[in-house]
This record gives sequence, C-alpha cells and structure tokens, in this order.
Amino acid sequence: MCQGINRPYFKEMNFTERSKAIFEQEIAELQKVADNIGEEMNQAVEMIDACTGKLVVMGIGKTGTIGHKIASSMASTGTPAIFINAAEAMHGDLGMVAKKDVVMLISNSGSSHEIIDVIAPLKRIGCRIIAMTGNLNSPLAREAEITLNVHVDKEACPLGLAPTTSTTATLLMGDALTICLMEKKDFHAENYALYHPGGALGRKLLCKVKDEMTTDIPFVTEDTVFKDVIYEVSNKRLGMTVVNDKNGTATGIVTDGDIRRAIQKFDDLKNLKAVDFMTHGFKRITKNNLLTEALALMDNNNITTLPVMESNESNQVVGILSIHHIIDFV
Repeated sequence: MCQGINRPYFKEMNFTERSKAIFEQEIAELQKVADNIGEEMNQAVEMIDACTGKLVVMGIGKTGTIGHKIASSMASTGTPAIFINAAEAMHGDLGMVAKKDVVMLISNSGSSHEIIDVIAPLKRIGCRIIAMTGNLNSPLAREAEITLNVHVDKEACPLGLAPTTSTTATLLMGDALTICLMEKKDFHAENYALYHPGGALGRKLLCKVKDEMTTDIPFVTEDTVFKDVIYEVSNKRLGMTVVNDKNGTATGIVTDGDIRRAIQKFDDLKNLKAVDFMTHGFKRITKNNLLTEALALMDNNNITTLPVMESNESNQVVGILSIHHIIDFV
C-alpha cells in the first residue's frame, strides 16, 4: 500500500505567504507570455474576424476546460463559437465542423495524440487551423497556420506536474483574443445584451432611459424668484429643477448645490431670480440612450440627476432621470 510521506515542513508553512508567492510566480510567468506576443495575434484576429462560419475550439483535459470557457466567451461577445472535446471529435463530433470554419486547437505540449489525430481530418474538411500551445516545436505548431505561444518556464505546482501556470496563460491568451475580436467587431453593451436577455443583467443592459425616467418634470422660468425655485425643487423631490426661457426652451437647471452656493454668494435672496444662479451648461442625455450610459455619465460627473432630451439636437426636456430610478431598477 502506498503510504504518504511525513513532511513536517509543510504542516508548519505559512499558507498566506505561500499563496502570495504563488501569485507572484504566476504573474511573472504571464508577463513573459505577454512579452512574446507578436504579429501572430494580429493574424489570428483577422482570420477569425473574416471567417464566414464559426470558430471551433478543441482541447482535451484541463486545457479543454479552458477551451470551453474561451468558446463560451467568444460566443457571448459577437464571435460565433463552439467547443468540441478533441476525443469526441474523432467519434462523430467532427460532423459539427464545416469547411468555412476556423478551428483553434489547444494543447500545452502540442503533442497530445487526441489533438494530433484530429488535424488530418480537419484539413480534409478544409478548415483553417490556429494552434494555442506552449511548444513552438511541437507537431501541432508545425501543422497549424498560426500559432499562439503560451509557453511558461515553470508551473506553480511544486512538482511541476499539475497544469497551473500553463492553464492560466492559456486562459489569459483566450481572454486577449476574445477582447481583441470584440473591439475589432465594435461590440457594445447593447450587442452583449442580445446574447444575455435573461435575468437582471439582460434587463439592465437593454433598458433605455425613457423606460425609467419620470415625466413629472420640475420647471421654473428664468424670472422665477428664489423662494419659488426652492419650492419647486422641494416639491418634486428630485433635487433639481429645469429652468426654461419664455419660449419653453431649457436654458439651465438649478440643483440643491446651486441653491446652497447662492445662499453663500448673494445677500439679496429675496429678489434673486433663477437665471442669476442656475447652471447653464448642464449635463443631459437623450431618452433613447441606454440606462448604463446614463449611469456612466452620472458617475463620471459626480451628479445624481439628468434632464432627458428628445434628441441630441433638442433643447426641450421630456423627462428627468434620477440615480434613484436606476438603483430601484437594478
């Protein structure tokens, strides 16, 4: 019977510090992988982007698990992709592959027989092949049209046996390829939402400003006196009011902050008019903008309400969007 070896050193180890050391080791190896990325990444992006079929990712074992994640990420970000276990491919799943597809074969050693065995059938089908491997001199690298290098000098596993750093490098290379393709395809949040319609995420990404704004708009005119401005701001409970000119065009807004600053700045508040202390160049958004875009605008400008316009060319406010509308929605 195989018996374990008593290693008191490991029992006394500080695993907090050991964990940090593992992170540092993997990060150092990943930096080497990043430094080695060259023109092959541009070529891979162009090949996949130009593909009129789909990206087929194949792997086996732990790298197959990573490959499954890469295919899933691709599919949800605008690149049609599927994962096929390389072993299953040789037993019928090659029927899911077509001539117009690009196939990405993943193998750290580049010599796994399940991966090597599938190359000849793929070439007979007529697919173009990308390799993702840690061995540029491997049979896989030699047979592929493009090779993405994920070589690492050392695994985090102290025995050098369990795939650790190598699988992390493969995952990160897949992430880089996925994001490059997203940017190549000009993929936006609304596109992402189309592939994630279920649950809160899909609702959040698909929802537009007009769906959550209030049309009960607080407004005063430029000649409205100070006390009446305060009343309107307080009455609608949005922390602001729109200021219109005589033609009903929005020329500014007054916020709680504007009121506080006016109290500090002006002595004669009784005769103060809205036009005297309103914010002229106020931030705005259109009703057809996504709710996520409104949230980003609020966050970037440290504000909590936005006047909503009919369009970018319009100066008429059709609604008010508050941060509370977004919070309640999410």
